[in-house]
Amino acid sequence: MDILLLLSAVVSAAVGAAIMYFALRKANKKTEEDAQQRASDIVKNAEVTAENIKKDRILEAKEKYLKLKSEFEDDSNKKKQIIIQNEQKIKQREQQLTQKEQQLNQMTEQNKRRENELETQKKTLEQQTEIAAKRREEAEKMHKSQVEQLERIANLTAEQAKLQLVEAIQADAQTQASAYIKNTIDEAKLTATKEAKKIVIETIQRTASEHAIENTVSVFNIESDDVKGKIIGREGRNIRALEAATGCEIIVDDTPEAIVISGFDPVRREIARLSLHRLVQDGRIHPARIEEVVSKTKKNIDDEIVEIGERTVIELGVHGLHPELVKMIGRMRFRSSYGQNLLQHSREVARLCATMAAELGLNAKLAKRAGLLHDIGKVWPEESELPHAILGMELAKKYKENPEVCNAIGAHHDEIEMTSMMSPIIQVCDAISGSRPGARREMMESYIQRLKDLEALATNFPGVDKCYAIQAGRELRVIVNSDSVNDETAGKLSFDISQKIEKEMQYPGQIKVTVIREMRAVAYAK
Repeated sequence: MDILLLLSAVVSAAVGAAIMYFALRKANKKTEEDAQQRASDIVKNAEVTAENIKKDRILEAKEKYLKLKSEFEDDSNKKKQIIIQNEQKIKQREQQLTQKEQQLNQMTEQNKRRENELETQKKTLEQQTEIAAKRREEAEKMHKSQVEQLERIANLTAEQAKLQLVEAIQADAQTQASAYIKNTIDEAKLTATKEAKKIVIETIQRTASEHAIENTVSVFNIESDDVKGKIIGREGRNIRALEAATGCEIIVDDTPEAIVISGFDPVRREIARLSLHRLVQDGRIHPARIEEVVSKTKKNIDDEIVEIGERTVIELGVHGLHPELVKMIGRMRFRSSYGQNLLQHSREVARLCATMAAELGLNAKLAKRAGLLHDIGKVWPEESELPHAILGMELAKKYKENPEVCNAIGAHHDEIEMTSMMSPIIQVCDAISGSRPGARREMMESYIQRLKDLEALATNFPGVDKCYAIQAGRELRVIVNSDSVNDETAGKLSFDISQKIEKEMQYPGQIKVTVIREMRAVAYAK
């Protein structure tokens, strides 16, 4: 049994192995066939792909060939065109050269003909020159013989006759020239005076400014006298603090409902006035509050000064001024000169200068600039010993103003020499603005005293008989004794009086000194 089982197992194993073998062989065969089929498909696909690639490469090669051929043909055509154009240019150049050669040949022939003509003319001129020289010699001989005959007849040599003739002609020419010069000078004076009056009158008429008169004191009005006690404070501490902070004198007297603020600086007076106004409105008046209010008011006034300056230069059309000059223009609003507000005076002078410069054909904008800045030296906050005109000129130079403007500022009171036409215009317009009726004022006592001093000064000179100050002190008429003062010394006397006035007196504008000398002969018929 065991052997049978073993044999059956062996046979089963052998049969299983045989079946496995045949199954594997069949599977391998099928795999091989599949592989061969896939290989065949790959080969076929490769052949198709290769064929397609070959066709594409052939097409690309053909396209490239056609493109290169087209480019070559285009390039060849362009070169042919260039060659054709160059040939045409060469032909044109050859034609031009041929024409120039023909012209040169013609010019050469013309030059030859001209040379021949010139040679002929030269020979003719030489002949004419010889003939003229012979005639000149003959004329000189005849002239010489005629001069000798005239000298024998007139008993004068030729030189003597020439001298007499020249002297006679000179005397006649001098007489005619003197008369012509006199007539020309008289006509020029008449015309110049007429034109100058016309320009000045038109300028004054076209510029009409308001006049403002100010004092060196400001009056602060209050509602009741009870406020005066608050302003004075306990033992005067409030008023002392206010005076120390503002630099002005506060005068509290018996004047009803008014407090006087006195000070030479108008800016300080305005600060004091506004500070008092704010303190009275607030009601709290004590030293700490006073210092606070004055400090704020100063800042507000500084801002207002800058704003006034900027508004002024914009209204007048003056551009490019340095900020410091603009600020000083604003300070003019709080400055007066003989009662005339300095800012209004400067604005008026600027407009007058622009009008007069335009009438004379000069730079109106530059004249307006110089007129606005001519009194800038009066508002310089620091102490200076220089006259305001020279100080203003130095400030203008410092802030890079035009040299003509600087000279006009410095020369408008004759402190320096005038170097341009702008300077006398500024001087004249300054005098026009200051001499308008009502523009300036003086205290009656000081005005009368100045006129008396002016007359007394001139009366002290020897030979002066009478003296009168007229035209509000702008002219001094001096009547002299004709026996002790002659015509020559009268001019010297007027000069000496004017020099002494300049040295010893203070006055606005200028003073004209006129010396009058007359000789009267009186007889009576009985």
